[in-house]
Amino acid sequence: MSEFFSRAAQWTSRQCGRAHTFGLAILIIIVWAAFGPALGYSDTWQLIINTGTTIVTFLMVFLIQNTQNRDTAAIQLKLDELIRANQDARNRLLNLEDLSEKEMDQLKASFVRLGRNEALGVLREAKEELRSAEEDIEDAQTRIRHADAALPDLN
Repeated sequence: MSEFFSRAAQWTSRQCGRAHTFGLAILIIIVWAAFGPALGYSDTWQLIINTGTTIVTFLMVFLIQNTQNRDTAAIQLKLDELIRANQDARNRLLNLEDLSEKEMDQLKASFVRLGRNEALGVLREAKEELRSAEEDIEDAQTRIRHADAALPDLN
């Protein structure tokens, strides 16, 4: 039953995403609207479209959830493969989706701390490079002054 539902959901999902399906929905609404005057815009006439759209919406919820679950699982497997393939990755993070919200929040906070520490390290390195560049500039200016002083006065 589950395999049948999955195949049916995939097929229906593909069909619902096509232009001809949208066109069919528009055609149904036009036909329904055209019958309005003939039925005197009765409660029955309104009930037909309301019932139809309610049923379609109800069924689409399950279809969308199935499609979303399948897509999420596929993305998760792809990410797992990338993590496993990367030597520097933390393989213990492969099962993050199984953590509680509290554990996820704690992990996120630790990543924020790591990011801040890394940013501080980059900032320190940049300041050190700036100091070194300023020293190089001062050395160059001193050499230029000494070179200028060693030149004979041409006036």
